[in-house]
Amino acid sequence: METLQLLLLFIVFLSLSLLMFFRKIPALLALPIMAFFLPVISGVSVGNTVQWVMGMGSTRLSEAYTIAIFGSMISIMLQKTGVAEKFIKTGAELSGDKAWNISVFMLILVMLLFTTLGGLGAIIMVSTVVLPILAASGVAPVTVVGIFLLGLSIGGILNVGNWAVYTNVLHLQVAEVRSFALVMFLITFITALVYVTVELYRGGHDINVKKISVFSVIGLVLFSIAAFLYPTIPPYSIDTVLFYLSGFYAFIKLMVALFIAIVMGYFLIRILLRKTSEHISGFAYLIPIIPLLLILMFEMNFISAFITGLFYGFLTTYRKNSLNILIRSILEGGSVVMPAVALMLGIGMLLNAVMGPNVNFSEAYPDGWPVLILLKPVIANIVPQSGFTYILLFSLAAPLALYRGPLNVWGMGYGIAAVLLASGLVPGAIMGLLLSVGQIQGISDPTNTQNVWLGNEMRVDVQKILWNTLPYTWVIAILGLIVASVFYF
Repeated sequence: METLQLLLLFIVFLSLSLLMFFRKIPALLALPIMAFFLPVISGVSVGNTVQWVMGMGSTRLSEAYTIAIFGSMISIMLQKTGVAEKFIKTGAELSGDKAWNISVFMLILVMLLFTTLGGLGAIIMVSTVVLPILAASGVAPVTVVGIFLLGLSIGGILNVGNWAVYTNVLHLQVAEVRSFALVMFLITFITALVYVTVELYRGGHDINVKKISVFSVIGLVLFSIAAFLYPTIPPYSIDTVLFYLSGFYAFIKLMVALFIAIVMGYFLIRILLRKTSEHISGFAYLIPIIPLLLILMFEMNFISAFITGLFYGFLTTYRKNSLNILIRSILEGGSVVMPAVALMLGIGMLLNAVMGPNVNFSEAYPDGWPVLILLKPVIANIVPQSGFTYILLFSLAAPLALYRGPLNVWGMGYGIAAVLLASGLVPGAIMGLLLSVGQIQGISDPTNTQNVWLGNEMRVDVQKILWNTLPYTWVIAILGLIVASVFYF
């Protein structure tokens, strides 16, 4: 019986994944269908599937799509007030025919920001600045999304907050995680440079290969030297520097808070005194930056930061019809993002189907969620015993990180990691697997909320993003697995 269930499970997963991959059926329909059949095949009753998976799953990502709606309101406001147009013109003037330089600069900017930032709200705020500039440089929409996702993923590799699962669940030392993360950073960053170069060349841009090669080599040498010297710095020196930086940071926070308050107060007084202008104030260009500063420096929650950003935008762009613009931004912001929201409903259902609902289901299923129970013995039986089989097995299985599959850390991934750990695979090899294959998930997976948002914003189908980035992310995964096999076998 279990063999038949497993066979049906993989047939449903692979067939629907391939239908989405080849764009024969939209993810909007395929994800709910998959979410329904996976638990039913695994032994979950139809009633529980409808209630726990389909019903509760549709609200699982409620915070994410609420943030997306508010982020879209700011995006629409930027367009209707003319600020976005100014951004694009400025970006075009700065870039000229240097699309590669601008693309790499934006890649590094996104990477640096997301070494500390996280979440869809931060992605939306950063994208409102980065996407128009890249688009104005003549970069194709799908490449714009690819550059952003690569920068986001590279930043995530170095984001210490993302290492908690490896230190807590796998009980690895921070130094061990850091050493492998630095290797993955180099692999992913080099691949990102290749992606930018190849995709811009395919898009018709002139590429100076010699100049790019020199730039890349210098950058990698400087990073390698810094990474090599960092462990030799005495701890007390770092503590002293951090002490002085914390005082400077507190001063900067105070100045930023005063600046925002003074600017908003100034424009509010102008409105009350009816001293308005049709000219766009320079302060209006900070509309997408204000929410980012509030979250990054003051730890304000995303929705509150977006509301503050909307109010700031209303004040700094005020004119005769500003109230109408604000109302239309609120209404159209919701309607524009509805395709992305609808897709997130299906993603939430699939999450509940794979990982189980956020309710106590132990009375109905005392042994655990049936989908995971069904898959665990299979995974336990295919644990690699050598470095070669480790590379071969997980290189071929790497696409199973897509569509919340068995190797997706936001799907079955952590459950599968626990099975691998219990089956004798060393913790370091499991970390190497998750970090390597995780790049396919983080960059290419159409069920990521960031892919859905960015695709919707740039009017690019999420499956096209998958097709465009998968060759690069699969190479990253294979190279990471090779390094992990050297480290841990």
